[in-house]
Amino acid sequence: MMAAGEVLELVTDEALELARGAREASLQLALHTTEQKNEALELMAKQLESDKDAILVENQRDLEQGEIDGLSTALLDRLKLTDQRFASMVQGLRDLIALPDPVGKELSNYEPPSGINISKVRVPIGVIAIIYESRPNVTADAAGLCVKTSNVVILRGGKEARYSNQLLTH
Repeated sequence: MMAAGEVLELVTDEALELARGAREASLQLALHTTEQKNEALELMAKQLESDKDAILVENQRDLEQGEIDGLSTALLDRLKLTDQRFASMVQGLRDLIALPDPVGKELSNYEPPSGINISKVRVPIGVIAIIYESRPNVTADAAGLCVKTSNVVILRGGKEARYSNQLLTH
């Protein structure tokens, strides 16, 4: 097993800077209201709709490169953004708007004999990193879930979805 110091040596300066920036952003996102987060989710959905044609062009580029690289039929299928999958990405963001905000919800409350009130309350984690392959729809889903829960996300999609993800995250 590697020690923490050894693991850090494997992390690039660029990745550390990204993580530091994400941490700073998480402190700001944690202060956003439910309304602000829902507005952001709606803007994300509208941006996807606006960029649909360009995203599908880039997705086709990923598919063509995947065929050249010899990706399996199953992997190519997961990579492909159909009209139905695209619509699901947009609708998924809008579905999140309708959900109650989990942040700040009191899960339990206890008052021991000492009289101190102890509450268990949902709070953001802060920064979440997600590594995934070949599913560009995960990019929108993960980003939306993290916005709703006041968490900043670092996404690392697979190289096979490079062009789609670059446009999805702009």
